[in-house]
Amino acid sequence: MGDITEKEMDSGTFKSDAVLSDVHLHCPNKSHLMVRLNAVGQPVFLSCFKLLWNTDDQASEKYRGETTTEREHQYGRGDELPNEDGMNLKCEKELNTEGIEALLDEDGDLEVVRRPQSASDSEAEDLMRDRVYPVILMKGKANAFEDEEQECTYSSVIKIEHTMATPLEDAGKQVWRAAFLLADYILFKRDVFRNCTVLELGGGTGIASIIMGMVAKRVYCTDVGEDLLAMCEQNVALNKHLMEPGGGEIKVKELDWLKDEFCTDPETPYSWSEEEIADLHDNCTVIMAADVFYDDDLTDALFRTLYRITHNLKHSCTVFLAIEKRLNFTLRHMDVTCEAYSHFRSTLNDLENLHDGKMKYSVEPIKADFCQFLIYERIEQLELWKIVAGQQT
Repeated sequence: MGDITEKEMDSGTFKSDAVLSDVHLHCPNKSHLMVRLNAVGQPVFLSCFKLLWNTDDQASEKYRGETTTEREHQYGRGDELPNEDGMNLKCEKELNTEGIEALLDEDGDLEVVRRPQSASDSEAEDLMRDRVYPVILMKGKANAFEDEEQECTYSSVIKIEHTMATPLEDAGKQVWRAAFLLADYILFKRDVFRNCTVLELGGGTGIASIIMGMVAKRVYCTDVGEDLLAMCEQNVALNKHLMEPGGGEIKVKELDWLKDEFCTDPETPYSWSEEEIADLHDNCTVIMAADVFYDDDLTDALFRTLYRITHNLKHSCTVFLAIEKRLNFTLRHMDVTCEAYSHFRSTLNDLENLHDGKMKYSVEPIKADFCQFLIYERIEQLELWKIVAGQQT
């Protein structure tokens, strides 16, 4: 990190092929803590995401320090959320969280203050938004989030190391909204996933697997690339305290959709043992993936991998796929289209209509009106799909 100049830290530089997640738009005035550079020289940041509920199952009071009015303010009115005691809390579709409303105009759109071309320097300075300055977090500075953690319990904070802007091939190192949608669903339906053995495809930074690890027995979080898997493993270690109450375990493993077999070479980092493969095949009942459908070839490869793995499972399996429909203007169509999403839906339809005499897949969308446990913008382009996979008898 010593080679990064102060000027470079003050103003971000984005290349033309860079992709950028907008998860952090909700905290525009927060300092981003840069912990290190990764193997390819990308700044790695540490972010703190607060769960909007108390995850301590062993606490005698589920919502310590909160009055009934405060809980109703946090969860609002709408669908009911069952907690561990079978009680119901009302929640709303959009959280009334402090700081988010300030970013929206009266129509609910993100309000961007632009600098007028004819304004003087002094006038324009007042109109410009606050800059976000990354802060280098040195080793040993364990209390970097002390101020934020004073507002929430130890068991309600998720810390994630991630990058901010990357080439498309490194997009897995960022945090994406569809992963938050999937995490919300896991927490909302946590009794469904309790004590399950789960496989995540394209786990990226591992946030969905970490949430799943709070309730599941074992989670195999998979992706490709030693650098990305090392980041994911670090995130699992950072959040080990969240899994400890339920005894959950997360194993970070390599799984390349372009290959037909698991990597079992003991010399290769994050390879599989024969015992782990047997455990997956004998016990896995849930597979999940979030925001991995952005390239047609990789989408095809993922569905081939999905078919191969579900075909080898001992039990029927439920698959959850979260996706954000991204609209882009294309010269080929001279219109705004969503080609990656269209290909995903086409491939999903092909899977449901598959007649091979071996496997049967039923597909249905899950309405995204369940409670929101993480702060992000749940836009209408976010979708969650459920696939029930089982061998034909």
